[in-house]
Amino acid sequence: MAKKETKASYQGDPGDEHVEKVVPVMETPKPKKVEPVKESWEIKDRRYVLTKGRSPLTWTIKTSGLYWFDEEQGYEREIKYCENQRTVFVDEMKGQHILSHVTFERGNLIVPREKRVLQEFLSIYHPQRDKLFFEVKLKEQAKSEVAILENEIEALVAAKNLDLDIVEAIMRTEVGSEVTEMSSKELRRDCLLFAKRNPTLFLDLVNDDNVVMRNFGIRAVEEGILKLSSDNRTFHWASNDRKLLNVPFDEHPYSALAAWFKTDEGMEIYSNIEKRLK
Repeated sequence: MAKKETKASYQGDPGDEHVEKVVPVMETPKPKKVEPVKESWEIKDRRYVLTKGRSPLTWTIKTSGLYWFDEEQGYEREIKYCENQRTVFVDEMKGQHILSHVTFERGNLIVPREKRVLQEFLSIYHPQRDKLFFEVKLKEQAKSEVAILENEIEALVAAKNLDLDIVEAIMRTEVGSEVTEMSSKELRRDCLLFAKRNPTLFLDLVNDDNVVMRNFGIRAVEEGILKLSSDNRTFHWASNDRKLLNVPFDEHPYSALAAWFKTDEGMEIYSNIEKRLK
């Protein structure tokens, strides 16, 4: 606390000269300036919808007998929505409590900006928030839609620029052996449609080296270069029945063949088959 020095008279013993001494006097501190707290709550109209695409003619949610755990207080506080109150906390309400109903119509509820208490009740405190209903946040929704569109564009550009053998490999995962009967135009058309319909899966397949290797192995079997045993356990040369690979237990045969093609022995066989397929 600050001290302020001031002069005060002091009378000594009789006969002493008049002496002035400095006596400290406490000064009242000036109050600190308190900055106003800025609220983070945005004043705006808000829209709420029922989850799981539900849209009944009307749906009334529970507005009383609810509890919200207060982290600061360390216990559950009873909440309910009353239009004549300025809070949702029962222990803060004053006067008569007039309980209000909250009803969704065809799965939607628009709450105007003036009804802040109801908005907070739905957006913050209601225990069924994000379970039975959720607030539609347009900014987040827009970001999500932009991300989806960008993903779709990326997939379509990739599909347009892919080599035909990769297109065939990817489409084989979708339509199986039918790709052998499809023309190049049909393959590219269906590849573009696949990229548009499921861009995330399409891009995953584009970046999966094993997809091309598996397709290569399937083609080798279809062209009669390799032979897969009836029990799907071994691959042989079709020409002389020499065994090339035992398929590990519980592994897909063409996935195992794709992995084997990356080994030293498998790379030699891959090069041999590649020359025959051309």
